[in-house]
Amino acid sequence: MKNFQNKLVDKDIKKTVRHIPSVEEYMTRDLITFKKDTDIHDVIKSLLKHRISGAPVLDNNGQVVGLIDDKDCLKVMFGNIYNRLPTSTDTVSNYMSNVMKSISVNQNILDVALEFVSSPYKRLIVKDDNDKLVGQISRRDILRAIDELH
Repeated sequence: MKNFQNKLVDKDIKKTVRHIPSVEEYMTRDLITFKKDTDIHDVIKSLLKHRISGAPVLDNNGQVVGLIDDKDCLKVMFGNIYNRLPTSTDTVSNYMSNVMKSISVNQNILDVALEFVSSPYKRLIVKDDNDKLVGQISRRDILRAIDELH
């Protein structure tokens, strides 16, 4: 296997580290979530209020159906202001992305860091063994782990 710099990686790297923290130790558990019919302006206000860059979108059964983030919300400028379109029907479903990656709560932060380095994702949905949403982990969480492990 090669790392992000295209150099060979020692397959036994996990054996050289005393303790590799689990995803559960660094993930965010108390998530802000939205429904597909949430007004997009309410999402923007919530992202600003909670100082977060995105959140999962859930259906009525609590299953993850997408993600909405700050970049998705920027599209409001083009649909409403630039084109002077009505804003009364602007809901999360018009802006959210259904491209997302989920990981198991049983994985460790080394696995997550490798996923972040080799993909464009900024956050990953964390699910339990029953495929239920239990949290989210972001690049920032991995930076915090690096800092604490240092």
